[in-house]
Amino acid sequence: MSAPHPHAAADVRAHQDFDATASSLQEQADPRVLAELHSIRGTIDNIDAALVHLLAERFKATQRVGVLKATHGLPAGDPDREAAQIGRLRALAASAQLDPEFAEKFLNFIISEVIRHHVALSEDHRRQDDDLS
Repeated sequence: MSAPHPHAAADVRAHQDFDATASSLQEQADPRVLAELHSIRGTIDNIDAALVHLLAERFKATQRVGVLKATHGLPAGDPDREAAQIGRLRALAASAQLDPEFAEKFLNFIISEVIRHHVALSEDHRRQDDDLS
């Protein structure tokens, strides 16, 4: 038997505290329409949960990159890599029928957060080096 996911308890708590039927449309829509709306929103909720977990895994990986960069004195940002990723994501978005502008904005937000974390790691690493000197 496999071990439970490390965040399983938090996932259960978050799900228990969430009202999947919360809506300000209760008095305005036919119950059949609301039932269909809740069903579609259930799919959206599942996708949102998957996105959160995917982003968490992505940031764990970028944290490892940040430690590697800080340890070896590399800059926090890598403009050529970022430009290549943006081009790649725009093409993926277009093929998935997602607005490439939206995909680029989303990736730029993620990149800015990653760089912010990398800068902090680099500063922490420098402070530690200074403390050892």
